[in-house]
Amino acid sequence: MIITGYAYPRAALIGNPSDGYFGKTIAFVFDNYQVKVQLYETPEINFIPSSRDYTTFADLNDLDEKISSYGYYGGIRLLKAAARKFFIYCKENGLSIPRRNFSIRYESDIPNRLGLAGSSAIITAALRAIFQFYEITISNDEFANLVLKAERDELSIPAGLQDRVAQAYNTPVFMDFDREHMEKFGYGIYQPIAIPENLNLYVAYRVDLAEGSEILHSRLREDYNAGVPKVIDAVNEWADLTVRMKEALTSGDCSKVAKLIDRNFDLRCEVCAGSISEKNRRMVEIARRCGASAKFTGSGGAIIGTYEDISMFEQLRTTLKKFDVEVIRPSIVTSGKGE
Repeated sequence: MIITGYAYPRAALIGNPSDGYFGKTIAFVFDNYQVKVQLYETPEINFIPSSRDYTTFADLNDLDEKISSYGYYGGIRLLKAAARKFFIYCKENGLSIPRRNFSIRYESDIPNRLGLAGSSAIITAALRAIFQFYEITISNDEFANLVLKAERDELSIPAGLQDRVAQAYNTPVFMDFDREHMEKFGYGIYQPIAIPENLNLYVAYRVDLAEGSEILHSRLREDYNAGVPKVIDAVNEWADLTVRMKEALTSGDCSKVAKLIDRNFDLRCEVCAGSISEKNRRMVEIARRCGASAKFTGSGGAIIGTYEDISMFEQLRTTLKKFDVEVIRPSIVTSGKGE
């Protein structure tokens, strides 16, 4: 029997990048793209490469294009990290697992390395399949922590919990990473929330800006740990923006949502200007000139914002297309169930 696990890209609506600094965020996943992991029993454990893991290329041009799109590392390392963290989790929690082996493979059409949490989606889908294979259950909170540990501890990828929480819950979530609660329980305070259906959201991305989130997080972490006042103030303001966003979503005040989104990005520019490329900044500026609000969905390469009507959306799509930027309307996942 083939077991299939799914996971979806994440878009941070507000508050990022404060999730790694005891802040607050709101994020959701959307199913315009997906990761599919398939797992089936075999005599030995086998990790099957996908197109992102090829080591054979047609020529140097093909090699250059593949590395530009996917980097030097594919998804096999993510599958291995997921499997090892699962094994460690079972040992640490005294869970007995049968001596069964498996072959595992993945497919992903999530735009790569563009701030849409494509890497954590692969680990999330893999762990869902592995947990199902061994018939072990886990809470959403523990699951999100396990995905983060696979990336951070096994692969040394600097990241926060936000992406993994959204992907674990599979519904929009208000996340409060209160320091006291985090230190006591190991996870934040997570509250599923509703995104109003009349809130016009778009996501835009460009494939020529592939850059891992570690660049932004490494620089910000240094300043945060050093207690740089403007960084501490920024984290506190991102948290405040998130609380105000929650109130705006609850009341359906779409105009306030747009202003909060814009402020989130402007604040990032004030404290992280050196880590924002000119092309990334221009993408936001172009969207705003069309009348839309705009901020990064993650750490760059993709943006999220609001638009007023279908006419503005078409203007966004037409204008950004000239700069090799794709614009979509995200289909927000609200099932609240892991697949």
